Amino acid sequence: MKVPGRSRFWMWLPFLQLLVSSEQPEGMAGPAGERPRGLGAAVPQRRPWVLDGCRRLSGLLRQKAAVLNKLEDAIRAVERDASLSDQEKMFRVHTLEIFQKELNESENSVFQAVHGLQRALQGDYRDVANMRESSRQRLEALREAAIKEETEYVELLAAEKHQVEALKNMQHRNKSLSMLDEILEDVRRAADRLELEIEEHAFDDNKAVKGVNFEAVLRVEEEEADSQQNLSRREVEEDLGLSMLIDSQNNQYILTRPRDATIPRADHHLIKDIVSIVMLSLPCGWLCTTIGLPTMFGYIICGVLLGPSGLNSIKSIVQVETLGEFGVFFTLFLVGLEFSPEKLRKVWKISLQGPCYMTLLMVAFGLVWGHLLQIRPTQSVFISTCLSLSSTPLVSKFLVGSSRSDKEGDIDYGALLLGMLVTQDVQLGLFIAILPTLIQAGAGAHASVAMEALRLLALVGQVVFSLAAVLLVCLLVRTYLVGPYCRKLHAESKGNKEILVLGISAFTFLMLTVTELLDVSMELGCFLAGALVSSQGHAVAEEVVSYVEPVRDFLAIVFFASIGLHVFPTFVLYELTVLLVLTLAVVVMKFVLAALVLSLLLPKTSQYVKWIVAAGLAQVSEFALVLGSRARRARVISREVYLLILSVTTLSLLLAPLLWRAAVARCAPRPERRSSL
Repeated sequence: MKVPGRSRFWMWLPFLQLLVSSEQPEGMAGPAGERPRGLGAAVPQRRPWVLDGCRRLSGLLRQKAAVLNKLEDAIRAVERDASLSDQEKMFRVHTLEIFQKELNESENSVFQAVHGLQRALQGDYRDVANMRESSRQRLEALREAAIKEETEYVELLAAEKHQVEALKNMQHRNKSLSMLDEILEDVRRAADRLELEIEEHAFDDNKAVKGVNFEAVLRVEEEEADSQQNLSRREVEEDLGLSMLIDSQNNQYILTRPRDATIPRADHHLIKDIVSIVMLSLPCGWLCTTIGLPTMFGYIICGVLLGPSGLNSIKSIVQVETLGEFGVFFTLFLVGLEFSPEKLRKVWKISLQGPCYMTLLMVAFGLVWGHLLQIRPTQSVFISTCLSLSSTPLVSKFLVGSSRSDKEGDIDYGALLLGMLVTQDVQLGLFIAILPTLIQAGAGAHASVAMEALRLLALVGQVVFSLAAVLLVCLLVRTYLVGPYCRKLHAESKGNKEILVLGISAFTFLMLTVTELLDVSMELGCFLAGALVSSQGHAVAEEVVSYVEPVRDFLAIVFFASIGLHVFPTFVLYELTVLLVLTLAVVVMKFVLAALVLSLLLPKTSQYVKWIVAAGLAQVSEFALVLGSRARRARVISREVYLLILSVTTLSLLLAPLLWRAAVARCAPRPERRSSL
């Protein structure tokens, strides 16, 4: 509602009296027209109160108009005052204008409330859509009022700061300053200039950007037992910006960039989360080692105990998961160090064809079962593709440190597994690129068949071009960069080992960035970085492993604990029978399909390898959780399907070490069994 002229606000008073004494609207004439006995007598008793309120409002509006006239006179007087500097004039005029704006906004709020009351009385209480629209309009008005009030508050703070500085300058003029005071005054001016230079006006710059919404949030500080300690802590946290914000959708936010970047800050929630994970991972890892299970089980259990389904003590879930991703990066780097390009040449055809055939068979089975169960084709394709992927970090943990024979004519199952997993990583990047097409298909935005086919062909061509570009980059790096770089690192790290760790990490992140810029998965870049370093010889690889492995082990703990944050034992217990049947069906189907495909591709002398490779591919990749969350946000799958994918993925990862041990113990040659187990 537009604010009327300042001198004619009293003309709205007859409208107010007419509004409060008007008859009931037609939209409320139904059940509301049947008043209880005695209600009609209460209306005349409330009329004197209404008239008294209108008279008070009339007096306030007249007083406000008089104050506005005085403020205009004061502004003209300031502008005519020759004793004031131009800066001081601007400051005083701006302060008076802020007060004028406050009066006008207050008056505007009154008439907006009256207008909202009139709109509500004219509405129908049985029309839910109308009430929702009215509520939305009130919410928008409150958001705009909050933004205006916040702007005025910031302006008042700036005015107060300017006033304090003016008072200090006046005091400095009246007394002689010592040398120390002059130095401090120069430092203060330099600090003010620094704050102005580094300060980003993110709020003012982004509030008018298209797509930006104003929302109400809650600011929460931790409670302390002692009220005085609580007060002091709240003041400190408010000053440092370490409190937590919660929006109406229950999303929680933490500070990422402070307004004053000159003060160092730390996210204490993240520190506590990492400390809790490390401390609890130790006994959980010991317990799993005692009963003969891999330690990764203990780390996952640690995440379950600390996550939303347990103690719910992890506050910075997104930050913990982000840190855990570095565990995946370094794990794949070490896998690349043990990866031999000579061994890959023997199995590259199988590594390329095997995962493609398995994915096509999984999608075909998914479409058949989806048709029988009346599931949409988009959901069937998505679920089948998610379940066809296998966990690269988990299989990498199985293969790291295992010594496999290299007999003439034999195929190394480790090289074959890694080659197939690399192909699946490429498929993952392709599927992420195709996901928007599935979203459009699921939403009903159907285009012509020819256009969809052309779009898919364009995506496939983009992936092929990206892989060719990555291969070219790897050839150039191996020819001109990696050799001199490794020799320089070896020479510089003789008395300074952290240079080696830093140099290897920087090279890994460089390859990660290159593959990410070329629209290929970042995990593939880490793997290629390790393979390029291993091409410089066994001695270089051994030295790098000895220094990078401890870093990998620590970050891997965080990664597997972050997987446990998404495990919900209560849901698993409620649907234990269904989940066990689904998990066993998925594991058995992947194992059988992998063994069937490999039996057609492997030579007869290496048929025993198919059982070990099939056991390594029989679980579901943790990236199914990422794809599932994206598909759920895009409403490609429902909440129930997402929870089923989440639970089946977790249970398959828990069964994977048992199946791997059984396959290696039964099928691997005797010299390789002990190291692989």
